[in-house]
Amino acid sequence: MEKRQKCLLFSKVVPSSSPRSLVPKSWPNYEEIYKNMIEIATFLDLPRFPDITEDCYLHPNILCMKYLMEVNLPDEMHGLTCQVVKMTGIGEVDFLTFDPIAKMKRTVKYDVQAVAVIVVVLKLLFLLDDNLEWSLSDLAEKYNKENKEEKPWFDFRKWYQVVKKTFDEKKRKWEEARAKYMWKSEKPLYHSHIDKSVAYKRREMVVNLQKQFSTLVDSTPIVEKKGPSSFQFNWTEEDTDRTCFHGHSLQGVLIKKKKGQSLITKNSLYWLSTQKFCKSHCRHVTTYEESNFSLSYQFILNIFSFLLRIKTSFLHEEVSLIEKKLFKKKYREAKKNSSRSKKVRRY
Repeated sequence: MEKRQKCLLFSKVVPSSSPRSLVPKSWPNYEEIYKNMIEIATFLDLPRFPDITEDCYLHPNILCMKYLMEVNLPDEMHGLTCQVVKMTGIGEVDFLTFDPIAKMKRTVKYDVQAVAVIVVVLKLLFLLDDNLEWSLSDLAEKYNKENKEEKPWFDFRKWYQVVKKTFDEKKRKWEEARAKYMWKSEKPLYHSHIDKSVAYKRREMVVNLQKQFSTLVDSTPIVEKKGPSSFQFNWTEEDTDRTCFHGHSLQGVLIKKKKGQSLITKNSLYWLSTQKFCKSHCRHVTTYEESNFSLSYQFILNIFSFLLRIKTSFLHEEVSLIEKKLFKKKYREAKKNSSRSKKVRRY
């Protein structure tokens, strides 16, 4: 009964509007949608959501594989992403499952979190400091030239060139389509059933006229909508114009290991995306300024931010949170050093 009253109250809050006002006027914001979703679930006292296990689509291990394929990265990277997920504890059922009525409820941004794990793995492998990744690329290029019949090593430079070209083209088309987008409903709007047939006839006439005019002016005809797909990029080995890196080896950046041992990277260095976090009462985790970071890191963030349609700073924050869980010791040392330097300044 109480839940029914809440639903009625919620329906009263939403103002009644005419059919024309229901047409969208702007693009939805990821952060706003996410925030409203949590608020509605809490408001309605929804029970605990179904458990997110390892075979569920929203589990980070599965999402990491999806986004590795999306941005044309080697399949072998999945082993490292799984390792990071396990070490940080973000793959646990209780951590991933949303429970709106729990006192200490956790909210997980599933896709953003999975992408952040991939960014961390790329930093573990290539450092992304505008230096080491290019040195490793030189070694990979040399090996691939001398061993053409062997499985090719992953070349970060070549990957960057291939993906950047495709990414720039995709982004340009998306921005053009967004600029040309007509804010109108796909189905005709009518106020009564009497106007229904008239509205549909008018819409059909308008569409036919648009097709005829586009043919006359020799412009690109209106293309019918394709079926929905979870992938925005298409990388296939049959495509001769674009190299597919899915089957490439990470042997050039990993140390040979014995059976059963964890994967070890040749790169022993790592830089933290955020040295110091804001206090708990602050609205944001950290501030992202492009000028403070390497071009390689910016490029990686820009690609994934475009795929998820989120702000780059939003992804950077998630990367920082993953690093905080993965490198607890480093953050403690950084905190101690900062407190020591403050004491020295006082004296």
